[in-house]
Amino acid sequence: MFKNIRFFTFSDKTLDYQEVKYFWTKSLASVALLSLLLFGTFVVVNRVLGDPFGFAQKTDLLVENRVLKQQIAEFSSKALAVQKNIDELADQNNQLRMMVDLRKIDDDTKKAGVGGSLLAPEFSFLGPEADQLLTKSLGILSQLEREVELQKKSYQEITKRYEYNKEFFQHLPAIKPCEGPYSINGFGMRVHPVLAVWRMHEGLDIMNDMGAPVYAAADGQVHFAGKTMSGYGVQIELAHGYGYTTLYAHLSAVLVRDGQKVKRGELIGRVGRSGLVSGPHLHYEVRLNGRKQNPVDYFFDDIDAAKYRAQLAAAR
Repeated sequence: MFKNIRFFTFSDKTLDYQEVKYFWTKSLASVALLSLLLFGTFVVVNRVLGDPFGFAQKTDLLVENRVLKQQIAEFSSKALAVQKNIDELADQNNQLRMMVDLRKIDDDTKKAGVGGSLLAPEFSFLGPEADQLLTKSLGILSQLEREVELQKKSYQEITKRYEYNKEFFQHLPAIKPCEGPYSINGFGMRVHPVLAVWRMHEGLDIMNDMGAPVYAAADGQVHFAGKTMSGYGVQIELAHGYGYTTLYAHLSAVLVRDGQKVKRGELIGRVGRSGLVSGPHLHYEVRLNGRKQNPVDYFFDDIDAAKYRAQLAAAR
């Protein structure tokens, strides 16, 4: 409708009315330019007066909020990557736990250790998107903190158990104390070779010549060393701790003294035929908390007695 309205101006030169061409286009352009100038003037004056209307501040806040949302999103992405690394560490942690004879941390135990609801802070002043994003990020961070603490405690347990095992295995009677053949049926009821009566044989007889070396089966301390009035003759008894003791009987010589500390593989005596015997050999016993054990069960094939003797010789 407005396009049909035309405007005319009186020309002094032609003394006639002439139509103003493109009136609406020029008018709109003029209004737009005037508005832009007024807005620019307003912005400059607002800045000069210290932003009393808060327009600049709102603009800055919008920019800051956009940047913060981007950073929170990036943090959430990185937190998920950290979570993946922690899960891999948890798998390695369980492998180490089994290696030192500790029960692995299963999923139920893990959930109990790192679970619990997070008390979400009040973010009502934020928009729904920012509120949800920030709450999720804080939840991930809280869970990561609890999982790291759980893994930290687990590694402390592993270290403590490893140190215990290292000490324990050094005191476990795990080597054959003397070279020579023996019968795997030597422990238990048998006919006594001298008395010819059925009697419990509480150890193992290892056959060797007079004077053959006898070595400590594990780290320990000499509880007794010397001659007895029993059928064992000259004997040595070692206390290893952890409930273990070992006995070496029918010796011809004792090379340690009461109270002396010895290492696995250390020379402690010589094979003999003292006591009630039919020939030279070593009678060897292993006891756990006072109960006699079959020594054969403690001869580990992968533990080389000669290696320990060589290490002891090198240490000296």
